[in-house]
Parts: sequence; C-alpha cells; structure tokens
Amino acid sequence: MLKNHPKGLLVAFFANMGERFGFYTMMAILVLFLQAKFGLSAEKAGNIYSWFYFSIYALALVGGILADATKKYKTVILAGIIVMFAGYLVMAIPGMTLTITIIGLFTIAFGNGLFKGNLQAVVGQMYDNNEYSKHRDNAYMIFYMGINIGAFFAPFAATAMRNWWLKVNGFLHDGSLPALCHRFLEGNLEDTSTLQQLAGSVNLTGPVTDLTAFAKDYLEVFSKGYNYAFGIAAGAMVISLLVYIIFNRLLPEKQKSTAATSEKVEFRIVPLLTALLAMVGVAYGLHFIKQVGWAAGFAFGLFAAFVTWIIMSSNKDEVKRVVALILVFAVVIFFWMSFHQNGLTLTLFARDYTVKQVGPFTNLFFTLWSILAVIGTIAGAILSLRKNISRNARIAGIVLLLVSLSAAILFYMNFSASNSISPEIFQSFNPLFIVALTFPVMGIFSWLNKKGKEPSTPKKIGIGMIIAAIGFMVVLIASLDLVSPKLLGGTPVPEDGRVSPYWLISSYLILTIAELFLSPMGLSFVSKVAPSRFQGLMQGGWLLATAVGNKLLFVGTLLWDRVELWQLWLVFIVCCIASAGFIFSIIRRLEAASKSS
Repeated sequence: MLKNHPKGLLVAFFANMGERFGFYTMMAILVLFLQAKFGLSAEKAGNIYSWFYFSIYALALVGGILADATKKYKTVILAGIIVMFAGYLVMAIPGMTLTITIIGLFTIAFGNGLFKGNLQAVVGQMYDNNEYSKHRDNAYMIFYMGINIGAFFAPFAATAMRNWWLKVNGFLHDGSLPALCHRFLEGNLEDTSTLQQLAGSVNLTGPVTDLTAFAKDYLEVFSKGYNYAFGIAAGAMVISLLVYIIFNRLLPEKQKSTAATSEKVEFRIVPLLTALLAMVGVAYGLHFIKQVGWAAGFAFGLFAAFVTWIIMSSNKDEVKRVVALILVFAVVIFFWMSFHQNGLTLTLFARDYTVKQVGPFTNLFFTLWSILAVIGTIAGAILSLRKNISRNARIAGIVLLLVSLSAAILFYMNFSASNSISPEIFQSFNPLFIVALTFPVMGIFSWLNKKGKEPSTPKKIGIGMIIAAIGFMVVLIASLDLVSPKLLGGTPVPEDGRVSPYWLISSYLILTIAELFLSPMGLSFVSKVAPSRFQGLMQGGWLLATAVGNKLLFVGTLLWDRVELWQLWLVFIVCCIASAGFIFSIIRRLEAASKSS
C-alpha cells in the first residue's frame, strides 16, 4: 500500500486517524446531546450544529494564513492538537451550561482550524517531489482512509459509553424518551401514557411510579453518558498528539528561504479593504432573503471576501489557477450542505423513523464485535481467493475466514429475536464503506489509467455529485409513505410506522461512493493546482467552502418540521444535480488549469 509513498504519509495517516476518531465520536452524538441535555428543538440544535461545523472548516482559513505566513506548518499543526484537546475536556465535564458548552465547541473548532488544512497541505508538500508526484491522488485516498478508520469506531465508542452509564444507573436506552421527558417537565405533554409505557420499559429497578423523578433522573444520566463519551474524544487527541510529537520529523519542513520570502503572501491594504466590502455587501444582501438570514449571509460574505482577496492578491500567472479552484469551491459548498446531513437530518431520521428493534442477522451490523467478525469474514474470503499471492498469505486468509465466520455465527446464535439498535451507529457505515471501497475505487482508477481512460480529477468531482443525488433518491423513496414531523407534534412514531435500517444503510453506501469521487479528489486537485505561495491558504479555501456548505446545514432542520420528508430530500437532490451540471459546463477550464500546474 505504501510502497511508492514517502514515510511521512504514515505519520499523517495515524495523526489524522486519532484526531478524526475524537471528532467523529463527538459528531455522532452532538445534536442528540444538545436535544437531550438542553431540550432544544431540531431547528435550534441544528443552528448550533451548523455554526460549529461552519467554524471547524472556516477557521482552517486562519490556520492556512498563519502557516503560509510563518512557513511553520508543523508547529501550527501541533498547536491545533493541543487546543482541540482543551476543548474536548470542556465538553467532557458534566453539568456545564449551554454557554460553556458552546465555548467548548468553538475551542475545538479553533484547534481544528490550525490542524486540519495544514496537515493536508503538508501531505501535498511530500508529493511536490518529482519522485512521488504521480502518486498524489492515491496518497490522498490513503490519507482519507485514515480519517475514516477513526470515524468507524467513533459511534460505537460513544454509544457504548452512554449505554454503559445508563445501565450503571438502572436504565436502558430509548432515543424517543429525552424529548418526551422535556415536554413532560415543561408541562407540554397532555397524554402521558406513551411516556409511562416507555419509562417502564427502560427502568431496570421496577415500575415507575413518579414520572417527574424519572424524567429528571433519565435526562441527567442520559446526557452525562454523552459527556463521558466526549471524554473518549479527549483521550483520542492524546494518542494523536503522541504520534505527531514522536514521528513528525518524517514530515517535510518548509523552511523560509530567499525564494520563499519573495513568494510570501502579501496582505496589501487595497485587496483587504475590497474583500471586506465584498463580505459586507453579500452578507447585507442575503440578510433580506426570507429564511436565509444574517448567519448564512455572513457565511457567503466570508466566502466572497476570500474570493475577492485571493484574486486581487494573485499575479497574472496565478489568476487562471486560482479562478479554477474557486469554481470548484463553489460546487463543493452544495455537496457538503447535502452530505453532512448525515450528522443532522439523517441522524434524526435514524432516531425517529427507523425501526428501534431488529432481528439477529441485522443486529450483526449494529454491534462492534459482530460487525468486526463480518468484516473479518469478508476480508478472509477475499484474501483466500485472490490470485498471485503467496502460500502463507492464502493460509492466513483461510484462517481469518474460518475464525471470523465462526465468531459471526456464534454472535448470530446468541442474539435474541428482537434487538435494540442506537441511531448513532448509522454514522459508522459511511467510514466503514470508505475503508472497504477505497482500494477497489483506486483499483478501478488505476485500471482505467492503464487504458488511458481515467477521468480527470474535475470529471471525478462532477460524477461524484451525480452519485450523491442518487444516494438521496434512496432515502426519498423510503420517506414517501412516512408522516411528516410537522404532523407528529413531538409524538414518537410507533414501531410499525418505521422503515427498515437497510434504506439508510443503502443511502450511506451510495453517498460514500460519491464522497470517494469528490473529497479526496478535491484535496488532490487543490494541492496540484494551488500556486506554491498559497498552498496552505488554498487548502483553507477548500475548507472554507466546506464551511459555507456546513453553515447551510440548517436548511435541513429548518425544513424538518415544515415540509414532507420526501420534499426535504428532494432539495438536496436538486442541489447535487445542479452542481454536477455546473462542473461539466466548465470542465475544459478546470482540466486546463490542472495541466498547466
């Protein structure tokens, strides 16, 4: 896998994997925590979620500017890890107010801004060397796989911690209960029969006679379990820090030199003032559009300021490449607005509209050890059937197959006829599919390359947008006969009115393929096309575009209880198709920029 790559790629792989484990532990539960702890509506929780996700990526622009100005990429990355650790510690402390919680979130966002874009830029710097340059696309796919190995385990860790803490305190998990408990305590629940029934089913110490005491205790224990899950994220940051400190010498050091100084990013007053005016103008204009408001206006204004400033700061030779990158950035805004619904409306869909109980076969995919047994079975079968491998490798594959299959059968036999599943676990499928599909997709690209038919990087991005639209089409079909949240009035959907988890799993599978066509390819495109003095800044620009898309995540929760579910998913389908059309309309310009770099 790493035969043709520099050793530093492995360092970036593991440092990023630890950080992403912590990040996705939190993202698996953040919106659920906000609603369970503070009783927030989907819209209010979605606003905080989208601001946080916006800041995670927007602040990468600050990190990029700082690293480009000082050329101390590795020092800025280290500072980012330390700051993120501090933020996770704040989130891990039970009983914090909403204000302190938000401060903790934005501490994490600032640290991530210092870390994320600059680590990506350092990976690109390793492939500026002619010896490795032709392996750049594959390098970003391997790097991207490291992100998703950490992300796969994260939801299981968060769920296990919460469920363990619930059980220690005499409760079982039911995702419908926190909202009912809040409504009851606020005096807004007229019919308490559903609450009484669910309370009795999760209370391990006997019948519930005092609903008020139960509601208070359940909410406190439920949210505290999530706090301890945030503590797991803090622990993951320690591992990431140790890996980085011990092995960062293997990463390239972009030192200041005479040549580097002459290429330094200039903060001239005219471009900066013009960029500021562009930001104010766009933000002010969008503020008056109904349902957009000042928040989205600010996000788009910031993007407009970045575009204005970077173009005005570029020389004649750089402008074409910078403009090509900005056009791609404009497209990915709408991809991430759609794709990152996985932690927001798709998580709400998993909690509110997907069955809570599954049979033993389906449950194999919803517990950690059983899904690892399934993964081992598949991996062992593939290894044992592969051609042109050594005898020892084939024997190892057969052993892995037999041991894993035996374990999977044992798990299956020990599961009950009906097993509870948690909505957070659905978020493990995307990273699992990333890890499973990365090498097959790389293999397809390599096969096409040998035949001279591999799509250009911009074409891969456009194809990814079309595939994403198909992914949302699957969940749209699943939603056709479902009751809209606006008609439920906070009442849980009964089990017989919920859909199979395979609808959502299938949607995640297709969206994952789309992500592999777009995200690592986009990172590669940025590192390839960006002018040398703007490397960190343009990686920051990619993340700023992602940030704007993340700020638009609120569209999902804004529409959640206002339209039919199928209409909600249609919005994202239209965004993806329109973005793909735009990419293909400018494909020649993008391909020319890539060839001239």
